[in-house]
Amino acid sequence: MCGVNGIFSVNSISKIEERIVSMNDSIKHRGPDASGYEIFDDGSAFGHDRLKIIDLSDKSNQPMTNTKEKISVVFNGEIYNFEQIKKELHYNFKTHSDTEVILAAIIERGIDWFLKRANGMFAIAVYYIDKKELHLLRDRLGIKPLYYYHDLEKIIFSSEIKGILNSGLIEPEFNFAAIDPYLANRYVVEPYTFFKGIYQVESSQHLTVNLGDEISINRNKYWNLPKLNFDKEYNESDILKKLDEEITKSVKLQLISDVSLGTYLSGGLDSSLLTAITSRESAKKINTYTIGFPENGYNEFEYSDIVAREYNTIHHKIEITPVEFLKKWEELIFFRDAPIGVPNEIPLSIMSKVLKDEITVVLSGEGADELFGGYGRIFRFPFYYEKKIKNSKNFYASFIEEYEYVPRSFRNAYLNLDISIRNELDKKNTKMFHGLRNEEKIFNFFHNVHIKGLLMRLDAATMQSAVEGRVPFLDHKLIEFVYEKIPYELKIKWKSAKHEKESANLRPEEFSENNDIPKYILKKLSYNYLPSKIIERRKVGFPVPLAECFSDIISHHLDLLKNADWIRQEKIDELILSARNHDRSGQILWMLVNVELFRHTYFSKKWLW
Repeated sequence: MCGVNGIFSVNSISKIEERIVSMNDSIKHRGPDASGYEIFDDGSAFGHDRLKIIDLSDKSNQPMTNTKEKISVVFNGEIYNFEQIKKELHYNFKTHSDTEVILAAIIERGIDWFLKRANGMFAIAVYYIDKKELHLLRDRLGIKPLYYYHDLEKIIFSSEIKGILNSGLIEPEFNFAAIDPYLANRYVVEPYTFFKGIYQVESSQHLTVNLGDEISINRNKYWNLPKLNFDKEYNESDILKKLDEEITKSVKLQLISDVSLGTYLSGGLDSSLLTAITSRESAKKINTYTIGFPENGYNEFEYSDIVAREYNTIHHKIEITPVEFLKKWEELIFFRDAPIGVPNEIPLSIMSKVLKDEITVVLSGEGADELFGGYGRIFRFPFYYEKKIKNSKNFYASFIEEYEYVPRSFRNAYLNLDISIRNELDKKNTKMFHGLRNEEKIFNFFHNVHIKGLLMRLDAATMQSAVEGRVPFLDHKLIEFVYEKIPYELKIKWKSAKHEKESANLRPEEFSENNDIPKYILKKLSYNYLPSKIIERRKVGFPVPLAECFSDIISHHLDLLKNADWIRQEKIDELILSARNHDRSGQILWMLVNVELFRHTYFSKKWLW
């Protein structure tokens, strides 16, 4: 796990060495074990900060260049199956690293061949020195971030936006259009960011950048989700056995490391199952971590303790207070390069800092809900739509109304919005939905859109403390298996025909988990590993007492909102009252304040030099 940087220009860049060093220094937290760079000419350079995970020797430092073939690579992430890929090559390897396997595979077989075989999380830059051709590659699900700025003369990329800014080559401009999708999704959907002209390389994307007389970019998507299985005839016991094998295979693959590792253990189903399998497959006793607010029951310590005792882990319970939460908030915005959208990112970042004392790699349960239908209220929406809405409104409009966090009616009423990104995303999502069954649309949306925000949260929270977060439920081979081989009705299963009939007159939030079993097949598998008390309790989000912090948020930051030009100031008091009365009151006000804190952090200084 590392940080990558690059500057490529068709013209000379003054002080290019100073600029690439400055970029490296700005994201040093991602890779404190080694820092390196290579200047190819007066307009081209790679930079890299290394967090040593596999092959701890200095021989595996980056950039890694084959001088004979004139190809250079910088890489952030892990290729879990690098040993298998290595066996297909005839390269004279000098290290035991996955980085050199990337370089060798590209030299011998090409980028497309490598991408088809690579199982991992990655953001990779490849430079063909003689051809002056740059390639930017991002993993299938977007687990590892990669940002870039380009104009006709240059392209600048980095693992974090602050890396691009610290090149000193651009003056950032706030992207007002990003406020709307941030409030809707709690993060900005790829390829957009809060900076005009700075974009995310999209998941599963291969960018080819030609450095001729001017910059030209070709974009290619190399992986797509498979079709969802709606079979009615199947053997459940065979599927369970195969699912156990596939999840175990993913976990085992992601245990590859030359440094110590552990798991997040919230006490929920996903992290508990992950901990159980990790404990079984690991040669050593593992460290597990949970965090919560000891006051007022905002924690899941009871449940994480059960699993920790069951698997005899070295368990760490971290207690925080609302005061610590608020103190960490503004600091994390700097690491995030964006407003924070999900409050539990703050406890997650605190926990990551603590666990760094014992481990460097942590396995996390992101992706299980998206893969197995864990958000019952949303995944059951197609059923409700067919029974109650179908004849009055189209599916996409109805779904978005149900899904978006801050309602469009609220945003339209109280904010001066640029909705250009909203319109683009509506077009993109409508196109994604075309030709799919409504149930499949939801699964596609959660993997193509929703999961990206959770992955941004995990990357920022872990990498600020030089911790590598791994997500076994997002192994693309596991995703392909679950989509293709596990029927839909084994993911979200009705308890009986009677329960299904009863639900026809109810909203999803009224019947989900009462009349059906979300993540049915995963829960069934979990009985092989976990006590029923863990499996059968209702799903809860990460508990954060944000509503209780409401008065502090308002009293300390009200002036920020009263000076925000994107808020309709004539309605500011009405906005605060409306937010206070909303069932997400603390979160909505907190998000609005986040935008202004972020603006003051990034746009009150000069970056150009």
